[in-house]
Amino acid sequence: MDRDFSLEFLANYLAELTLLDYGFLKFFPSRIAASAVLLAKWTLDQMRDSVGPSSEVLEQEKNGSSSENPTLEHYTNYKALELKTVVLEIHRIQMDAKEDATTNLSLKAIREKYSQQKVCLGIS
Repeated sequence: MDRDFSLEFLANYLAELTLLDYGFLKFFPSRIAASAVLLAKWTLDQMRDSVGPSSEVLEQEKNGSSSENPTLEHYTNYKALELKTVVLEIHRIQMDAKEDATTNLSLKAIREKYSQQKVCLGIS
């Protein structure tokens, strides 16, 4: 599978998870989309020197000591630090989805939808 397609696939999955959580209504859809892409890039280890969506990595962005993502910034007009809260929230529901998929029917439906694709990204 093409790596760009994996990124799109995972970002769509993460964005769709946010539709089930009322807490995301306070965020602009563009911020959620940018955060889903950023988290998907971290998950797929496409960002140079990435260790995950930790507060420390996002704080390093502020100090200029972390690798920048000019492409994401160019297309979204958001810097990684500005997405910190949303990225961490999406990561939380991503982890919760792994545990709750057996009991939560909505999460189960989303997981089944994405696990039926030809390529498994570790979602199923």
